[in-house]
Amino acid sequence: MKFDYAKEPGRELLNSNRVSNDKPSVSIITPYCNAGKYFEQTFNCVMNQTFPWFEWIIVDDGSTDKPSLDTLERLSKQDTRIRVLHQSNQRQAAARNAAIKHSTTDIIVPLDADDLIAPPFIEELYFALQKNPDAAWAYTDSVGFGAQNYLWKQPFSASRMKTENLLVCTAAIRKEWLEKVGGYDVSDKSYDEDWHLWLKLMAAGAKPVHLSGTLFWYRRSAEGMQQQVQKDRALKQASAKKIQETANAIKNDIQAKEYPYGGKPGEYAAPKCSDWNRKVFKSHDKIHVMMLLPWMEMGGADLFNLDVCRKIDKERFEVSILTTVPGEQSWRQRFEDYATDIFDLPSFLEPKDFPEFISYFIKSREIDVLFLSNSYDGYYLVPWLRAQFPELAIIDYVHMEEWYWRNGGYARTSGAMGEILEKTYVCNERTRRVLINDFGRDPESVETLYIGVDQEQYDETKVEAGLVRKGLNIAEDRLIILFPCRIHPQKRPFLMVEIAKQIKQSIPNIAFVVVGDGPQFEELKIAIERENMTETVYLAGRQKDMRPYYKDSALTLICSLKEGLALTAYESLSMSKPVVTSDVGGQAELIDDTVGRVLPLLQSEADELDSRAFSQEEVQMYVKAITDVLADQKQYQQMCRNCRRKIEERFSSQIMIRKLERIFGDLVSGKEENLNRQGMSKRISYPCKHMAQELWTLQAELNSYIYSYKNVCGVDQRYELMRIASSKWGKRLISLAFRLGMNKWFR
Repeated sequence: MKFDYAKEPGRELLNSNRVSNDKPSVSIITPYCNAGKYFEQTFNCVMNQTFPWFEWIIVDDGSTDKPSLDTLERLSKQDTRIRVLHQSNQRQAAARNAAIKHSTTDIIVPLDADDLIAPPFIEELYFALQKNPDAAWAYTDSVGFGAQNYLWKQPFSASRMKTENLLVCTAAIRKEWLEKVGGYDVSDKSYDEDWHLWLKLMAAGAKPVHLSGTLFWYRRSAEGMQQQVQKDRALKQASAKKIQETANAIKNDIQAKEYPYGGKPGEYAAPKCSDWNRKVFKSHDKIHVMMLLPWMEMGGADLFNLDVCRKIDKERFEVSILTTVPGEQSWRQRFEDYATDIFDLPSFLEPKDFPEFISYFIKSREIDVLFLSNSYDGYYLVPWLRAQFPELAIIDYVHMEEWYWRNGGYARTSGAMGEILEKTYVCNERTRRVLINDFGRDPESVETLYIGVDQEQYDETKVEAGLVRKGLNIAEDRLIILFPCRIHPQKRPFLMVEIAKQIKQSIPNIAFVVVGDGPQFEELKIAIERENMTETVYLAGRQKDMRPYYKDSALTLICSLKEGLALTAYESLSMSKPVVTSDVGGQAELIDDTVGRVLPLLQSEADELDSRAFSQEEVQMYVKAITDVLADQKQYQQMCRNCRRKIEERFSSQIMIRKLERIFGDLVSGKEENLNRQGMSKRISYPCKHMAQELWTLQAELNSYIYSYKNVCGVDQRYELMRIASSKWGKRLISLAFRLGMNKWFR
């Protein structure tokens, strides 16, 4: 998913109910000179911070513009944490130094009056410095916006810093280091003062911590100091001379700690509970739910998580998100539309420090319910968390069992934690039976909660027809079969190609449209070309809006080896389009002969993942099912009406959310449930206390080895191989392998 530069933080001031009168731990400092044009958005960004324990010192540097002064006066009166100092115009460096002098904390965050920070910015930097006491400053990746739009994600390099400023002006800096180097240099009025400060710190032996995640937004404008220096030849030369003089004193061996960072293998660190005792919110008048997830990426499970954030009653529930697996977090911006407290733990913490931050988070947010899904880190923390927090309700959601992955995947781990989890929810009855019969769960502790789909959004009457046909140049008289999924062995995309080849013989003008991407996308593209199917199978790639694809299609094909209950099946029915699917997971609980066809799986999930040896029997089953559904127009139209009705009556996400709200409410209000929690906490706290700690210790140690392996390789080899495979020469090599019958090497 592409980064959306229009989603600037601070567009509105949030009503966050956070405290504002407690002792500060961080000092934000801002020079202000006739800066009223953009300042209100910067003000909103600061007020929207998830970490409320800050002071904000704004230095009016001789402003002469009355509207700017009026804006500063109006906004500064809105919060007692703001202090405004006035001085004659002495430029940014002097204004920052004045603010530093008047600050009362040990951590300084310079923030210009037109730049922006995402809500977790201060909190993540604060804890990164707490866990790295030898670091002088901490900073994040950044977003350039305004006159230019770009993402700035550069690894720290002392040698490159001598000739190129890789850092932005805003970071969290230890005050003692600022005082040690004399603050910002004010001997020259116009120069690259931010770059110069970083070089001074490095020359003094300081090193930084680099957090991943684009939490700082740097406004690019023609009026900025950097642009003024670049345009004036004399200023540019003077600045370059000053920079070079300081750079000469820097040693190239200064290194930053780069996150994600797995720690040092062999530490075997025990989990630590935070001793934090301050509350973020003024009042606890909502049910506070913390979702502990692996990531925020594209997928059916992730869309379920997003729906929870999007549709839950905000008047009754406060939802926050913590993720535990490093990644691009490509859906983060979508989650940010509905939740403020979002923390990608690997972007600013080592795995061994996850428990301390999570326990801090539970205490500071007064979390009532921990909602866990698909996070091994979360599962292995459950016994320890239960011992630490007797009144915390802990439930999980399992989307499917996966026999090819850890002999059952998350379902197996949920089964192992069954005595500690209060309840497990699953997306289909088949997975519920697996948890009970294969993993020994008490039937009363596992309940089916269908994910559903937003029936108001996925409504064919609200979508224009013909958009996909026009975009892919598919004629009106051609029937379209939609194949929407991640291009992964689990989805059997190469079976789809075989089905398309066979069905083309009976319906020559049939078209298959593949929507999605994934690790096998390039190989699938080559296979389609090799089979001369480019005029039959169209690759649309990943799409933000699936509705036009359902609208223009006749039916949806799902021939997966593994599913929980496919979100695409829900969406297709909601858009009044039948589904032909394999009988996996809970597909048969949604799909029947009134809305499509369910076909038996003739491959073994455990033994034949990514096998291309598809039996003619299985291929012909799909061909017959598709032709049968499409053959009788009257029957087909009735089936389309049945699809929509089925979603409205039983499987909408609106129904799911209302049920989930009742679940959360009952967990918090139920006296018996609370007593059971406290009893379990006592049972773990005494005889099993060290066992609960050791479980997490081993998980953190495993993480450190995984991170260490990736760091040695430079990048994750799997993604690097896919990058090579997508290159011109990589494609040629794979194509040659197909011709020589060696394509198995590339799976």
